[in-house]
Order: sequence, then C-alpha cells, then structure tokens
Amino acid sequence: MLIIRCPYCGERPELEFAYAGEAHIDRPVQPADLSDEEWNTYLYTRSNPKGLHAERWRHIHGCARFFNAVRDTRTDMFVTTYKVGETAPKGEGA
Repeated sequence: MLIIRCPYCGERPELEFAYAGEAHIDRPVQPADLSDEEWNTYLYTRSNPKGLHAERWRHIHGCARFFNAVRDTRTDMFVTTYKVGETAPKGEGA
C-alpha cells in the first residue's frame, strides 16, 4: 500500500485520499470573455507528463483538506506534498 503524507495530518494510507486533478491551474479572470475553444481548453486540456507532475489531492477520510503533491508518474511515488497556496518546490515538476 502506498503511504501519502498529508501536510496537515502526516503520513496516511492511500485509501484515505482522492486525486483532484492537476495543480496550479489558474481560473480565467473573465470566463465570459473566452471563446468556446479557449473555455474548452481551460476545462479539459491538461498536461500528461512522463515524470514529475504537480497534482491536487484531497484527504477525504481525514482532515478533508486539499493539498498539492509532486508525484513521479513513472513510479507512482510521491516526491513531496505541500499546502494549497504554497508554490511547488523548485525543480519538482510544477
């Protein structure tokens, strides 16, 4: 079983967590001003790197908070986790 470190609760089993998409996606300031193609890109287009990737996770069976994690998609191992609002560590896939 994979162990994930929640930045609020500490290390917990992976069954307590839910993936919540790519991290650091900024919402458009004026969504109504976007074309249909731009809105579609914002909603559905995400990077899919082979290697380090910044992701959002939620500790659903714990504190219920969202946090960010850098995970290596080749090995499924978590490199680091950090609170929402913090920037990704340099060179860590964000």
